[in-house]
Amino acid sequence: MALELEGRIVRKLNVQSGTSARGAWEKQEFILEVQEGSFPSQVCMNVWGADKVRDLEKYQVGDMVKIAFNLSSREYNGRWYTDVRAWRIEPAAAGGAPAQSYGSAARPEAHYTDAPQQASYGALQSAAPMPTADDMPADTDSDDDLPF
Repeated sequence: MALELEGRIVRKLNVQSGTSARGAWEKQEFILEVQEGSFPSQVCMNVWGADKVRDLEKYQVGDMVKIAFNLSSREYNGRWYTDVRAWRIEPAAAGGAPAQSYGSAARPEAHYTDAPQQASYGALQSAAPMPTADDMPADTDSDDDLPF
């Protein structure tokens, strides 16, 4: 199953390596943030093989990329494991605008921390107005005092 996603690299994990019956291997996982509707979604993907790990090294955290990948699942001892393996990474289309602005291009990784983010009161206030009495439904049954 071959698929494509376009998004922003938000994190690159350490390179993993080892030796199997077929020889030496390398693997690196990374987190891609994609915009789906109103909310961003994150996907953990991986590249397999020394050449693909080198391809991933060309891109930094914060870069917009287009990923071609295969999606597969396998069963082992009654548990299922899903693998999202990228086989082509390229820069996102130059004409496409980023789904969300992350501020300074010089340090985009500053926006991706493990600490929870707090929104300012001003940002919340401008996002949605406070409801007023005019927004409430008309009172059609005056002897019903239940709020629902």
